Amino acid sequence: MKEYSSISNSLGEAELLKKYKQNGDLGILAQLYQPYTSLVFGVCLKYFKNVEDAKDAVMNIFEGLIVSLKKHDVQNFKSWLHVTSRNHCLMELRKRKTHKPHEFDQKNGIENMEFSLSLHHMDDDSIENDLTLMNDCIEKLPMNQKTCIQLFFLEEKSYKEVSVNSGYDLNKVKSYIQNGRRNLKNCIERYREKA
Repeated sequence: MKEYSSISNSLGEAELLKKYKQNGDLGILAQLYQPYTSLVFGVCLKYFKNVEDAKDAVMNIFEGLIVSLKKHDVQNFKSWLHVTSRNHCLMELRKRKTHKPHEFDQKNGIENMEFSLSLHHMDDDSIENDLTLMNDCIEKLPMNQKTCIQLFFLEEKSYKEVSVNSGYDLNKVKSYIQNGRRNLKNCIERYREKA
């Protein structure tokens, strides 16, 4: 089965998200979060380089979801959680004042795609608003661009892996990613001009 199916097959998660927003049941939130704890741990370990710090971050991120999921309309839980986890780590490291921005350059310029949103804000609400804005803009992309952007940036796949997972020709993948990045940037700028 293609890995991309986890992105597109989110009906069950959508229902769980809806129920959690309605009643705030932590059991439902745990059901949503549990399948992705390894993903979150892996993201945190990449930034903290320390198993215990990564474990603590997994718990702290879960606690943060208790509030943030009630406030935001999350369309793609896995992608949103991946970005939320990365931003949590960046914010925590910034608080510790132990990092330099260049240490967090990801392959293929992933931080450029996020427009360094997390590095410009210390306030949790500001970060959550930026995450919501980026996710809203991703949802507005044409399907081919949306698919490639999610796989390339949020899933951190290579061009070749995106091509295999999406079924698009390699040259088309590069074009969709380039156009998708441009459209995302324009979308975010339009939202900020209105704010």
